[in-house]
Amino acid sequence: MNQNRKSGIFRGITRNVFLLGLVSLFTDLSSQMVFPLIPLYLVSVLGAGASVVGIVEGAAETTASLIRVFSGYWSDKIKMRKPFVLIGYSLSAMTKPLFALAKVWPLVLVIRVIERIGKGIRTAPRDAFVAESVDQSVRGKAYGFHRAMDGLGSVMGALLAFLLLSVTNSNYAQIFLFAGIPGIAAIIFGLFLKEPKVTEKQEVKVASMRVSFKALPSNLRLLIVAAAVFYMGHFGYAFLLLRAKDIGLTDQTAILLYVLFYVVYVITAIPAGMLSDRIGRKPVLIAGYLMFAVVSLSLIFASSLYSILPVFVLYGVSFAIFDSVQRAYVVDFAPEHLRGTTLGTFHTAIGLVALPGGYIAGTLWDKISPETTFIYGLVLAIISSLLLLSVKSKHDTGV
Repeated sequence: MNQNRKSGIFRGITRNVFLLGLVSLFTDLSSQMVFPLIPLYLVSVLGAGASVVGIVEGAAETTASLIRVFSGYWSDKIKMRKPFVLIGYSLSAMTKPLFALAKVWPLVLVIRVIERIGKGIRTAPRDAFVAESVDQSVRGKAYGFHRAMDGLGSVMGALLAFLLLSVTNSNYAQIFLFAGIPGIAAIIFGLFLKEPKVTEKQEVKVASMRVSFKALPSNLRLLIVAAAVFYMGHFGYAFLLLRAKDIGLTDQTAILLYVLFYVVYVITAIPAGMLSDRIGRKPVLIAGYLMFAVVSLSLIFASSLYSILPVFVLYGVSFAIFDSVQRAYVVDFAPEHLRGTTLGTFHTAIGLVALPGGYIAGTLWDKISPETTFIYGLVLAIISSLLLLSVKSKHDTGV
């Protein structure tokens, strides 16, 4: 019986990874009571256009990205991850209820940016925390587990948002206030994390940030470029929700489709990570990018609930792949003493393109047509897949 447990799906998942999963679960439960409502709130209540949705989402991610590289570097420098994790999650938890005060879209933007600063502080140190808490042979699974817990929280949060839309008669302010409660639970679980033991290799003194960047392998830089091109065109769930509204679906139906997307994400994340452990990161990641290309193509022709429903399913599979496998692939290249810096560089690169990418997607939607937005995502997904083919490493056939 013990042997079966060791060979099961949770083999190698340590206490730290499980606790980080719970922290992410409750944080995303809080987040997804708010975030899927933001594009709907901006358009339906505040009367903003798709370009504003793109600016709000893009600016938030870009601002956060400027912090990720510094938090990753300093967590390497002081050889501590937990303080960054706790501060980052705490800042996000405290800002969610503030959306209830936002009566104009610029205030939504400001609060969204502040909340994402918390994400910027925690992301790279947390991802390094995961890598340092498990054996290399189950690294893909560990990231898959963490993203699955994160996704489970998203499902629960989106379902709560759906229920509260009915209970509160679409009172967005009340829902935003309720979102602060699970955020507090996330912070409590985070207090029980323990810093991973530092190995001899990790004890190497971290040089200045500029020198640390130069120490990153050339193939890692190519991987980051490919990912940045992909995220430039990755218009994300906000535009899937806008498409659902565009073809005549109600807010409640759009939220249920969002829940479906995250259910698929949760189911797929761990198997995707395990598959990348077995056959290598690159083929799995390319498959994820190409699936998003198919999502973009399908959205061009979506015109009813039945035609858009499978698109949300496929997007869930695609998102699960690139959201988990990408992190493991980046860590595969990282020098052990520069994991935080490496992950910070990666997250910063993909975050910096979020604002121009979101603005372009929204402007194409408003000025030309929604279909043009999806063609834009399709083209960049194909280009990034081709770039990824050029990445070479010893990990291409598994770890």
